[in-house]
Amino acid sequence: MKRIALIVAILIVGLHAAFAIDPLPFKDRAEEVRFQNLTRQLRCLVCQNQDLADSDADLAKDLRRQVFEMMQSGKSDDQIKQYLVSRYNDFVLYDPPMHAGTWLLWFGPFAFVLIGAGVLWRILRNRARQPLIVANSEEDW
Repeated sequence: MKRIALIVAILIVGLHAAFAIDPLPFKDRAEEVRFQNLTRQLRCLVCQNQDLADSDADLAKDLRRQVFEMMQSGKSDDQIKQYLVSRYNDFVLYDPPMHAGTWLLWFGPFAFVLIGAGVLWRILRNRARQPLIVANSEEDW
């Protein structure tokens, strides 16, 4: 009985691994490294917190295949990124460029910190200006 359970477990793990791997016929190791670097710079549009290289989503698999085919056709990394940006917007890039549409993304956190520091400074300043009220010990509660 234990042998059957072990065989079933090995088959399940093996089948999952076989379907999870997306083998691509690279010409050489340099092309594979280029592909890996490029897909790590691109965001999975379904997962949003994973790069394209690590995602198991169907769309990520399709995009990896598309990136591979564009590499095979001789396109540069910048051309591939530009194609994906024109199709999916700057969101597909993990490091979006700085332009008018991404200013809030780049400077928003700093603005919130500055606003919070200003509010805190004003509260502390107002507290320092208020006179200290000393309770009279003779008063009855």
